Formats: sequence, structure tokens, C-alpha cells
Amino acid sequence: MPSSKKALTYPSSYKSNQVDDYHGTLVADPYRWLEDPDSEETITWIEAQNQVTFGYLSEIPAREKIKQRFTKLWDYEKYGIPFKEGESLRDGSTERYFYFKNDGLQNQSVLYTLKTLDDEPKVLLDPNKLSEDGTVALSGLSISEDGRLLAYGLSSSGSDWQEWKVRDIETGEDLQDHLKWIKFSGASWTHDHQGFFYSRYDEPNEKTQLEDVNYYQKLYYHQLGKPQSEDVLIYHRPDQKEWGFSAGVTEDGRYLIISIWLGTDSKNLVFYKDLTNHNAEVIELINQLEADYSFIDNDDSVFYLRTDLNAPRGRVIAIDTKNPAKENWQEIIPQSAETLESVGILNNQFVADYLKDAHSQIKIFDLKGAFVREVELPGLGSAGGFGGKRYDTETFYSFTSFTIPGTIYRYDMVTGKSEVFRQPQVDFNPDDYETKQVFYHSKDGTRVPMFITHKKGIKLDGNNPTYLYAYGGFNASMTPGFSVSLLVWMEMGGVYAMPNLRGGGEYGEEWHQAGMKDKKQNVFDDFIGAAEWLIANKYTKTEKLAIAGGSNGGLLVGACMTQRPDLFGAAIPAVGVMDMLRFHKFTIGWAWTSEYGSADNSEEFPALYAYSPLQNLKSDTAYPATLITTADHDDRVVPAHSFKFAAALQEAHVGDAPVLIRIETKAGHGAGKPTAKIIEEAADKWAFLVRALDVEV
Repeated sequence: MPSSKKALTYPSSYKSNQVDDYHGTLVADPYRWLEDPDSEETITWIEAQNQVTFGYLSEIPAREKIKQRFTKLWDYEKYGIPFKEGESLRDGSTERYFYFKNDGLQNQSVLYTLKTLDDEPKVLLDPNKLSEDGTVALSGLSISEDGRLLAYGLSSSGSDWQEWKVRDIETGEDLQDHLKWIKFSGASWTHDHQGFFYSRYDEPNEKTQLEDVNYYQKLYYHQLGKPQSEDVLIYHRPDQKEWGFSAGVTEDGRYLIISIWLGTDSKNLVFYKDLTNHNAEVIELINQLEADYSFIDNDDSVFYLRTDLNAPRGRVIAIDTKNPAKENWQEIIPQSAETLESVGILNNQFVADYLKDAHSQIKIFDLKGAFVREVELPGLGSAGGFGGKRYDTETFYSFTSFTIPGTIYRYDMVTGKSEVFRQPQVDFNPDDYETKQVFYHSKDGTRVPMFITHKKGIKLDGNNPTYLYAYGGFNASMTPGFSVSLLVWMEMGGVYAMPNLRGGGEYGEEWHQAGMKDKKQNVFDDFIGAAEWLIANKYTKTEKLAIAGGSNGGLLVGACMTQRPDLFGAAIPAVGVMDMLRFHKFTIGWAWTSEYGSADNSEEFPALYAYSPLQNLKSDTAYPATLITTADHDDRVVPAHSFKFAAALQEAHVGDAPVLIRIETKAGHGAGKPTAKIIEEAADKWAFLVRALDVEV
């Protein structure tokens, strides 16, 4: 194996004299020019960086072997959870099942439909035929209540921007409808099947789509057959530029429920409109941003909602819109020790999805809140699905864990029995691996859970290459799930560790808030504590320990490697938020100020400045071997974050450990990424770590 001590020559990066004044603190930003992804200077820099990175990775002998194994393992049938739409009519049923399937190495999964589960499935939409390289992805869909029409959204090259079209399900032909400039929106059909509601932004400047800030979302109704220019504006708030609108028609067709979101704040508002009255106004049911509310269903004027108001781990309440004052609200399912993630109604019963120490627990209650039963799951893992209509007696769910590929089950709501519907066949023996959940204490004494997965029989001698991955933010919960990439890592003798850091939603809103704004350092302390626990318990040592995370997790890696460069052997920050002083100035970045705070606020600036990865790099410091990954046109976390961090890190770093940036082209933040690109990126990542951590392959 070639030595990892070969010194690299990095492309020169021009330094400007840009200095900004933040409330009296002067902060240099010499790589500001890299914020323009389309400038000649930036394009030249990207090409030069990729030449160094891909040149380095191509010389690692293990890369091709890793890629071949990854490709072989990835080549298995993958099924999505079936769902049912349509009606049973006298002149013929339009009821249908739908599900996604990937034959193995297809770049994008294909949407199929069938009348009964025993029928031969029919291709409804194959995104692979929409581009030669698989970079056009299906990013949203909505089926009309009669099961005849499909509204679907497409995204190109990983962009958040969507274009929506409409397809006749029986003929497979597209109608003339074509909607643009849609982002962060679904579609919801009216029960007359003549159109649907959706949200959009005004058309941005074509040259600055990546830099334009997304404000003033508007809620529209699109009538089939009419041009988008004639869509009816249902609701907007010119006085609230940061408000976004998610709208859904109730199952009975009577109401349009409008959830108003403010950035990534976990608090929202709930308005509604009576669709039986053409002249009805939008009614503000919940108009204070004090909690999270998720609409479940309604019985005429009674709305059921999941909320964390006065219940940080969640509960179910009922609000009668005829008597909507808060003192009239009724509690149906009280808060429990577990975290209530979501709730639906099937077989006229509540199906409640809980998290118990970061793994799934599904409970069923009657409409008065009385416990009926717990769904028996196959083990310690993650369950999802349980979709359907109010009186459906069957539903489907998936179950996965670190060593169980996503298996689809059919669940009988009457008998409480599960049966396997589709079980993938992957070329490995799950009995060769083991998963455990441990608990460790963070810097301030907080008890934090962590999953650890590896081959059975490893020695705790401190020599195991270990991949420590986490997220820690935005109320997102990290739960067990199968990954071919991680299987390849474990086959090579690697350990995978995933702690559930504060900032996530594993233990409800209090856990989330303990990792927000001026408490963000808790998240980094939790992650550093996980690394120290793994070393202290002889799973690994610094030279064998890699840390990784994406997006907010990329920030996590950037902050921890700048705070403790001595603790890690390698770091892979992906599409990370690295400049905490300017993140809010691009695309949807402003929405994250509810989570992070803003450098424009004199009280919030000090905390951001104290941990912002870009501003906390120190010159003449030996940093871990680092592979930064991003995409040239990520319009969620703009690539300038990674560009500037890479340039500054290469300047500050001393020693022979490589500091590289891998810049994907025709790609975005990650959603909809084609299989071919996933395989290439995974092979590069593991090859980099094989060399950096001196792993025998």
C-alpha cells in the first residue's frame, strides 16, 4: 500500500482584502470571491481542485476493489412502500396500488401501478428515461382521489427547484399542464379532480438562481388545462416574507388545511379554508408561533392534531373549529415517556409512531385515546409507512436496521398481524454482524445514546478503523437503517458508530432546543464525547478514527475538527454549513436562523463566531486527513461554504495528511442523486479512508 505521507501541491487560491465589521469585531473573508460559482476564477479553481483530488484517489489501489464490491452489493431489488388511491365505482373501480421499485443498478427508482397486488405491475413513470445520466429525479407526486391522474414534480441535477406536470394514469400520457418555480411544496388535489393546490416562489433571476434568497412563497390553485399564469392565488402574506405554506385537502374533501412554516423553526401556524363555500375566507385557527402542530384528520368540524404544546415529546389533541378557544381543546392521547413522531388514522384508529431511545415503536389507540395494541416489529430498528385512508383495514410499512435491508410488510389493522410483502436479497449474511446501543456522558454530564455496529468477534484492542457519523440539529432523528456503503465498510473490518446528539428530535423538543443557537456547542461536545468514549473503550484510537456528517452534520464535522484536530485521524464533511456568519445570505439559508441564530444579531454573533468552522481554522496546525465533498450547484447549502473552507484549510494546514475537496458536477444537495454517482462517491470516500487510516483491504 502506498504511503499516505506523500505531500500534495494544492491549487493556489487568491486572497482578497475583504474584511467585514460584525458589531465591532473585524473578520477577514479573503475567499469571498469563491461565493460566485459561475465566475471564471471559481470555475478554474474547481477544475484544479478536482484534478488534484481525483488524481489522488485514482492512485489508491483499493479503490477499484471497493467500487466492484459496492456495485455488486448495490445490485438488488429495492421496493418502496405500496400505497392505494382511487374509488370503487358502479361503472368500474379506479382503485389502484402504487409503489416504487429499483431493479438494482437503475439510476432512479421507477413508479409502478397495479389494480390488485397479484396483477402484473405497469410502469407509470420511469425517471431514467428523462435524462441520459440519471440526473433528473422524481421529487414529488400526488394522485387524484379518483385514482385517474398523477401530478408529479421533477428536479434536475439535485436542485431544490421543481417543475410539475400531470399524467393520465390509464393512458400514461402527460397532459398539457406544466408548472415551474416550485420549491419546498407538494400538491393536493380537490375532490372534484379538476385541479390542485401548490406553493411557489416568484421566478428568480436566471443568472443568480444559486444565490437568490427565497422569500415570499405564495399558495396557488392550479386548474387542469389552464396555463400557470392563470392559477388562482389562494393565500400569501406580503407582510411576512419568510412565511412558507404547506397545504393539504382533508380526506373528506371539505377543508384546505394550511400549515404556515417559518424557516426551519419547529413551530408553525395552522389556518384553514372551507372548500364547500367558494367565497370562504382563510381562517386563522392557530395564529401564534408557540409549538409544532401536525394535522391528522377531522370529524366534520373537529380537527385532530399532533402537537408538542405543553408536551415536548408530543401528544394528540382535538380542536372543534366551532369552539376553537384554547380552553376548549381536548387531549386525546397524552404525552408519554417516548417521543411521538407522527400519527395517522386507519381502521378508524390512531396509529402512533413513537421513538424509544432512537428506535421505532408503533402503538394503536381508539379515537377516544384508549390503548389498543403495540405493533410487533422484527427488532431494534426503524419502521415507516402505515399510510392509507380513514377506514382502510390494510396498510404497509417498511422495517430496516443496520443489518436488515428495508423489508416491506403488509399489516392487517383488524387482526394485528404482519406478513412480509417484499424482502430484498442482498449478498451478505446478517448473522455475521452485531449492533448494540450504548450510553455515554457528554461534557456536561448529559446521557447520550449511541449505536455501534460491526462484524462479530472484533477485538477491542484500539486498532479498529471506526467511522463516527452524526447530525445533531433541526429536530431530525437519527435511527437505525441499512446502508450498502456501511456494509462495505464493515466487511473491511470497520466499526460504524452513530450517536444521537442533542439538537436532534430523538427525545422531543427539549432535546432539540438543548442543541440550538447559543447551546450549539452542546452538540459538538456530545460528538467529541462519543469519540473519546470509543477510544477509551478500545474500539479505536485517534489514528484509526474518522468523523463524518452531511449538511448540518458537515458543520458538526467542521466544528469538531477545528476544535479538536488532535482527536481524529480523518474527517469527511459533506455539503456542510461552514461559514456561520454568512449562511443566511443565500437561497434558503435565512430559514436556518431559527436554529442557529444570525450574525446580524449582536447577541447571537459571539456564539456563531466562536464555533464557525471557516473562522476558527488556525494557521500552522496539523489537521486530520480531510475529504470535503460538495456539488457545484447545490442550491440548499451553497457550495461556497465548502469552497471557502477548503481554500482556508489548505492554507492553514501543516503536515502531509491530505486536505482535498471533491466537487460533484450536475448535482445538488443529495436528493435524487443517481446510483452511478452514489457508487463513485462511496468508492472515493472509502478509498480515501483506507489510505488515511491505514486500513488493510
